[in-house]
Amino acid sequence: MKLINEVLKKDPDYLSLLNEVERGRLPIVCTGLSLIHKAIIAEALRGHTGKRVVLITHDEATAAELCGDINALGLKCLNFPARDLCIGDLSGYSKEYEHKRIDTLSAVADGAFDLLTISLDAAVQYTVKPEVLKGSRFTLKVGDSADTSELAEKLINAGYTRSQLCEGLGQFSVRGGIFDLFPVNSEKPCRIEFWGDEIDSISYFDPETQRREENADEIEISPAAEVMFDPPKLAAKLKTEIPNPALTLKQRDILAKDAELLENGVKIPPDRYIPLLDTMGTVFDYFGDSLLMLSESGNMAERFKSMEIQLSADTENYLEEGYLFSKTAKLQLDKTEFFGFAGNGIIAENFPRGSYEIKPKSVINFNYKRSTAWGGDIEVLLEDISYMRDIRGNVVILAGEQRAAQVLNAELCERGVKSIYTMNADTAPAGVTVIPGGLSAGFEIPSQKFMLITHRFIAPEGKKHKKKHKAGQEIGSLDELKKGDYVVHEAHGIGIFDGINRITQGWVTKDYIKIKYAKSDVLYVPVTQLDLVSKYIGAAENGGVRLNRLGGSEWQKTRKRVKAAVKDMAKQLTALYAKRMALKGYAFSPDTDLQNDFERRFEYEETDDQLRCINEIKHDMERETPMDRLLCGDVGFGKTEVALRAAFKCISEGKQCALLVPTTILAMQHYNTIIRRFGEMPVSVGLLNRFVSPKEQARVIADLKCGRLDMVVGTHRLISKDVSFKNIGLVIIDEEQRFGVAQKEKLKEQYPFVDILTLSATPIPRTLNMALSGLRDMSSIDEAPGDRHPVQTYVLEYNLGVITDAINKEIRRGGQVYYLHNRVESIERCAGVLKAKLPDINIGIAHGQMSEDELTDVWRRLVEHEIDLLVCTTIIETGVDVPNANTLIIEEADKMGLAQLHQLRGRVGRSPRRAYAYFCFRRNVQLSDVASKRLEAIREFTEFGSGFKIAMRDLEIRGAGSILGGEQHGNMEAVGYDMYLKLLSQAVNEENGQPETEDMPCTVDLNISAHIPESYIESLPARLGIYKRIAAIRTDEDVSDVIDELCDRFGEPPQAVMGLIDVAILRSKAAAADICEITGTSNTAILHINSIKPEAVAKLSEHFGSRFSLNAASTPVYTVRMRAGQKMSDLAAELAKAL
Repeated sequence: MKLINEVLKKDPDYLSLLNEVERGRLPIVCTGLSLIHKAIIAEALRGHTGKRVVLITHDEATAAELCGDINALGLKCLNFPARDLCIGDLSGYSKEYEHKRIDTLSAVADGAFDLLTISLDAAVQYTVKPEVLKGSRFTLKVGDSADTSELAEKLINAGYTRSQLCEGLGQFSVRGGIFDLFPVNSEKPCRIEFWGDEIDSISYFDPETQRREENADEIEISPAAEVMFDPPKLAAKLKTEIPNPALTLKQRDILAKDAELLENGVKIPPDRYIPLLDTMGTVFDYFGDSLLMLSESGNMAERFKSMEIQLSADTENYLEEGYLFSKTAKLQLDKTEFFGFAGNGIIAENFPRGSYEIKPKSVINFNYKRSTAWGGDIEVLLEDISYMRDIRGNVVILAGEQRAAQVLNAELCERGVKSIYTMNADTAPAGVTVIPGGLSAGFEIPSQKFMLITHRFIAPEGKKHKKKHKAGQEIGSLDELKKGDYVVHEAHGIGIFDGINRITQGWVTKDYIKIKYAKSDVLYVPVTQLDLVSKYIGAAENGGVRLNRLGGSEWQKTRKRVKAAVKDMAKQLTALYAKRMALKGYAFSPDTDLQNDFERRFEYEETDDQLRCINEIKHDMERETPMDRLLCGDVGFGKTEVALRAAFKCISEGKQCALLVPTTILAMQHYNTIIRRFGEMPVSVGLLNRFVSPKEQARVIADLKCGRLDMVVGTHRLISKDVSFKNIGLVIIDEEQRFGVAQKEKLKEQYPFVDILTLSATPIPRTLNMALSGLRDMSSIDEAPGDRHPVQTYVLEYNLGVITDAINKEIRRGGQVYYLHNRVESIERCAGVLKAKLPDINIGIAHGQMSEDELTDVWRRLVEHEIDLLVCTTIIETGVDVPNANTLIIEEADKMGLAQLHQLRGRVGRSPRRAYAYFCFRRNVQLSDVASKRLEAIREFTEFGSGFKIAMRDLEIRGAGSILGGEQHGNMEAVGYDMYLKLLSQAVNEENGQPETEDMPCTVDLNISAHIPESYIESLPARLGIYKRIAAIRTDEDVSDVIDELCDRFGEPPQAVMGLIDVAILRSKAAAADICEITGTSNTAILHINSIKPEAVAKLSEHFGSRFSLNAASTPVYTVRMRAGQKMSDLAAELAKAL
């Protein structure tokens, strides 16, 4: 910020520092500097010396805050995070931090930064040398020549992984001349199409739909791994170490095993061999002539002490287990080496110290002041600036967003303060200047009579990249189908998928889906009829699903029963909706300035989904009809903020608001959140639960009755007869699935004219939302907040030593741990084993068989940090939010679905600290097929973030179950989700007066080769997905779209695939013409019909002339003869055209 630089340039203390820096008289100590002062001085030094500045702090949180402040001052500041070394045996680990480090190093090597912040932990770690990084970064351009096999090898050496489908960071796949790649430095994967060895085109594509989007002329590719090496070279090096007599047997075994794996092209954890690699250096190799600034050297010395204790304990363990030996035991820079590298810089301190690790050439004491961020109270602001106005100084107020700055300026002028509003932060005249923006704290430079007051810190625009999950993926699509999965056939019911069978008769080859039913029955379904088959999805997916018999009446009875139940539900919902639309409630007025002011005080950037949901809710509140809206979203996606904005809208019009929660402890937590969020706003809030004394409860009830209380948070105590409101306007129900139907109905009876907003922690499928649209208003938040840190995740074989280390590491930094043991009968024993290993920590237990009182007490102790380690079951999914719990350990993670793991992992990583998740599995003698598939999915999900669709789908199904209630959930399980949805849509349409349309599918059995060759699409799931897409073709537009997709993803479709498409469009058009089956002889096509349709007859006779005939016998048929030399596939295409 030029304005601050100009002020500093006149300050004698800063000028002394600038003079010493320019003369090269370093190191120098500067005292009296808090964090915000260090940010403005570093920013000014960048401007005045022209040198880039590197700030090293004692911890990550300080580095991140400094980085935020400097970016808010208008410069480009990068933060270089630390990463966790993986030395032991791990099946997989997440690489977000490693990718962030490579990104940052690439930008630093290119000089694309002004300042760099880095924590001590990151500064002492070894990293890739600049010349090695430069050599492994490369650019691909359209028109370049490249060999695909060489490119694949280059990517594997740079840490990329080859997979069948490219959908996660660091993956690539090759299909003929199409090369898909997800570079770690890119937001989206890209598709490179080759013509021979030449790059013909490059375009980005959507990882979910796999469809191409915008084109690119070139792409830059960064390595996906920080530790790079030549495998054969490292294998040879390891072999030379094996004969060393000083090695233990374990060390020799691991060296021999790793050398063999490397020779066979298998990946190993390379971190254990960093000291042997000549590709590794330090981050200081990148700094060149940059100016170094060390923040709080005393704290650094303390951090070194604790780091060394931790490191020596870890190293000792690894040496004992054989993962390290004497030559590989030095894993980071020691204190002497670090201060040797960082010795020629500025040491910035808050308070003076008696001695310093580096002997300074001079010491400068700064006389600056710091002020906390302004909370929004105008009276406090006037008091703060009054004395600066009296001495005719300069006051700059950073007031947040542009509109807030304009409003504040107008208010100051009204109060008699001559203030100026400007967007330009280059100069500020004497007096008060209001500018948009924000920092973490304000400051004052007394020598220049300059004061800067800031509203809350705001993230600068464009700094966040939102990774958005697209809701509305077709749930249960067949492209995740594996042999042995349950499927539902519309006409025959639930069976087991047994692969694709290819049958060749004469010259004709066709593919059939094989489905096994009860009593060894088998059904072969032509792939052209795949739209009749869907994957079975229900809560009973993991077992307990009953197979139907072919030809039995059982499936038809089940369908009938579910159809009747769904009809009843649609009737009830329609009646309820109509009743509600007939009622007149209170229409709230549009947002006021007070509402806008409240919303501006939210300290994070809202996601697009949050803003959409807020607008939908406000729109409902501003109508006369009482609102009844459901707000869904994953844990931690920001539902509470959305609800509080609705609550404030209600309160600001003099109405009361009630927030109903299922548990005592959740009520407590919401109450504290509301008090903190409402801050100094004129709102009074009460709490009603068992923790509140009877006397206080009586006072709250009395205040509600006479209107002294604006908002109340409570458990079902709020539904008691003695609780009444003077003027209630909004009821918010949190975690609605945990309240009984009776309780919810009672509430709606009590307040029929009141707006009701219900919140649910499980997201719901878009498809269900659409099926119920017009009957139930729903809003869904599908996007995670941008400020959440990635959770460092490990997948590993259960090892008590590793687990106790992880627990100790979290406890040492003052955090808490969730340890998930999902068996109630042995949970006490598990806690006992941990207590024996960790005698000094407080262990608590929580599971579903405990009474509510016991659980409430456990949650309270956890929130108040009386428990360090909570051994629990999956009950924590519905527990309270504990931001201090940042390590999650899950035993037997292979027995859980991705959805559950995804949701459980969301329980940590909810604070600025880095969080850790350990997914453990017990390696039995032989892992079952299901367990190993699941483990592979977990590993992929962890390493690449792929498989997110599946996780979301399973989560949404749980959401669907909770919305539909117990009885309907049972119906959903009986027929599978897809079939249930179809029946539900039909029932809703009927209720809305649309006639029931029963699809009468047409079957086509002509001598046409109709299949997808493996040479065209190798992966079975991808093949199934395309079969389903082709079977769903209904119009000529669909045909074009499918052909586009095939060309885009797999290249030009062969004749057999075009045969499939011809048959699909023919089926659709024939069904519309009331044709139920098409069969063929060597030279004719016979069209079997349900009834004669004059328009169909007219079309066919006009097109085919004498080749068409109508046989109107007892079962009428149309017959079409082939032309001489015509192929059956051409006749099929001609028939589709004619119809």
